[in-house]
Amino acid sequence: MEGGGASSSPLPQTDQALRESVGARTLMQEPYHSHEVHCSRERSRAAWEIIEEYLTPFVEKEQYQISSKCRLHPDNDMFREQEQHKIHADVNHWKCGFCKKSFHAEKYLDQHFDNRHSNLLNDSHGRCLADLCGALHCDKIMASKIPKTKCNPAAAAKNRHLCESLADNCFPINGGVSSSRLHDLFLHQFCDSHTCTGGRKPFSRGGRKKINVYYIAICILIVMFLPLFYLFVYLNQRQMKGIQDLKRISKTSHKKKPT
Repeated sequence: MEGGGASSSPLPQTDQALRESVGARTLMQEPYHSHEVHCSRERSRAAWEIIEEYLTPFVEKEQYQISSKCRLHPDNDMFREQEQHKIHADVNHWKCGFCKKSFHAEKYLDQHFDNRHSNLLNDSHGRCLADLCGALHCDKIMASKIPKTKCNPAAAAKNRHLCESLADNCFPINGGVSSSRLHDLFLHQFCDSHTCTGGRKPFSRGGRKKINVYYIAICILIVMFLPLFYLFVYLNQRQMKGIQDLKRISKTSHKKKPT
């Protein structure tokens, strides 16, 4: 795993501060590439997460093949290949799938991609998924990082127009039954909520059903301990029956008079 030299400060560092320092020094040691990409990796990631959760399940259900001309197609996300080469080995252990270098945080791996593997990016026109964030409601899932603002009617109209353009391009009404259904779903799922009048929320059709790990763990524990519970009840009843039989025998023997 990559590391750096000791800190110049005489004061001891916490583990978190040390990891931050190591990650930062690691990046400083890497050669910098001047290739500049005008596309937000973070917002592109948010857009892809929304597509995966709130659109892909319905596309898969319809067994529909999205055209490569559609901007929602995976090939039209310039960061997709790099994102697929992220290895999250542990909580504080990220690895680059290209060169196997290790980092303490995802943000350092992102910077590593920018510095060392930017040559793998195809940043041609139309491949910045972040440009679709207005239509896909990225700010909703990034709400903890972006302050809430009042609804702007002009911005809402612009985002709705972009959203409807995506629906028309990716799921043409005359493209068949599945395409028509997905077109209608896309409008309800993403476009109809681009309004300042309120009442309509994005992702109204729901998304991918998430498996509750805790629920599964509880079910497994119940299945494991249920037989033990019944065994305990059985043995307890058997013991109680034995005690009752002994009491009955004892009472019977006391009732008999000597001859």
